[in-house]
Amino acid sequence: MRLALLIPARARLPLAIATFCVIWSSAFAVAKLALFDCPPLLLLTARFLLAGVITLGAAAFAAELRHLTGRDIAGLAALGVLNYALYLGLNYMGMLSISAGLSALIISANPVLTALLAAAFLNERMTWRKAAGLLLGVGGVAFVVGSRVHTGLSSPVGIAFTLAALLSFVAGTILFKRLAPNGSLWLGNGIQNLAGGLAVAPFAFAFESVGDIVPSTRFLLALGYSVLFVSIGAYLLWFHVLKVSGATTASAYHFLMPPLGLFFGWLLLGERAEAVDLIGIVPVALGIYLVTRPARRRGPWVRIRGIDGTLRPIDTGLQCLSGRAS
Repeated sequence: MRLALLIPARARLPLAIATFCVIWSSAFAVAKLALFDCPPLLLLTARFLLAGVITLGAAAFAAELRHLTGRDIAGLAALGVLNYALYLGLNYMGMLSISAGLSALIISANPVLTALLAAAFLNERMTWRKAAGLLLGVGGVAFVVGSRVHTGLSSPVGIAFTLAALLSFVAGTILFKRLAPNGSLWLGNGIQNLAGGLAVAPFAFAFESVGDIVPSTRFLLALGYSVLFVSIGAYLLWFHVLKVSGATTASAYHFLMPPLGLFFGWLLLGERAEAVDLIGIVPVALGIYLVTRPARRRGPWVRIRGIDGTLRPIDTGLQCLSGRAS
């Protein structure tokens, strides 16, 4: 029996999102560990190419290497440049001079830009409820970021690199929904990883030296985690969530990254986490609720005679939502 069949249908999407958030937020601290022993672009080249070979091998084993047009391959390659080469390349360059926790905080602003661009390019409705939730989330993130900047040293150059990485990731999110490429998630992920690795490799070998790599246990474990759990596992979960939900709803869960990013930064790197930082979780959680809460559906009103003989108005739309309608 497939594992998915053992999980109730209603719990699959929340479970996928929760798993993605944990893996994704831990990736910042794990990457920082690897960067102690390897230059950033060489690290990404190895990570992307290894992940690409593994995922395409799995796709070939499942006989999925077909039914792709030239347009699909070109679109997936473009997504690989945005979602992998540019986003992570710029992000890793930024983490050379800022903390992993701050990097996670900046990237968590993804839902704001995604919601704005999704309304413009994907015809996703921007309601006042979503706008209020996004503003609350941004306020919480800004509060935490401000506290982190105030209590520690942060490089403007590192922040600029990370902001550029954020823009690339948002563009990749919108482009994925816009193109809706064919093929399985494994096949798509493999092509994107290979495209990302091939795009980064020339810059890695031109500006960095293989002799700077220290093949420590720490480096090998961090690289293995980044390949298997992040480049393969987390990205497969992310694109699955994008396929089954709107770009705004899927991206809104990135507001969970600040507290999780701070936690993993403290756990793996010993980065300082102020108690006041955690106050920002409150508006963040409320913002997530407002953005992702299903809109209240209203159906036609009908009158139903009760057991006492009186007629009572019933909203059939709400009855359907509550599961009491036939």
